[in-house]
Amino acid sequence: MDASSAYQDSLPLSSDALLDRLRGWDLAFTYHEHVPLRTVVEAKTVEAALHIDGETPFRLKNLYLRDKKKRNYLVTLQQDHEIDLKALGATLGVGNLSFGSADRLLQNLGIRPGAVSPLAMVNGVENGVQFFMDARARVADRIYMHPLVNDRTLGMTPVDMMAFFDRIGVTPEWLELSQAECGN
Repeated sequence: MDASSAYQDSLPLSSDALLDRLRGWDLAFTYHEHVPLRTVVEAKTVEAALHIDGETPFRLKNLYLRDKKKRNYLVTLQQDHEIDLKALGATLGVGNLSFGSADRLLQNLGIRPGAVSPLAMVNGVENGVQFFMDARARVADRIYMHPLVNDRTLGMTPVDMMAFFDRIGVTPEWLELSQAECGN
């Protein structure tokens, strides 16, 4: 199965159910449907249509990672950062990191590869996933992310994103990464 909304009913929480929760919590967001996106390169092909003139958008690169002790992490950074996993692990104080498998991604975040997003913490919080986010997201006008599937994108303000995290009991650990730590 792919990560598009065509298969959302096979997820622990469907994208439609997440959208209903966001609306029920009175959280504002913009909603966009598009072709399924699996990579940052593919995402850049549709970004122009999502951009609102005059806003400072924050587009994401999301990494589902594990350490040698089998602890799970979701790390969300600005999309153009190159990542050095060894340096990132040292910065996070967790040692060596590697990418988690597709099976573990579904088990721990309730999503498939290509749909990784901070919104998946709605499932990750229950499974002990630790969440780290680039501190620059706090000053963006809008943060773009997938709502558990990769053929939809939501745009939320940092205020609404933080209200979402409060609702689900997640406190992001903010990362102030230097270029050296990101591999740039």
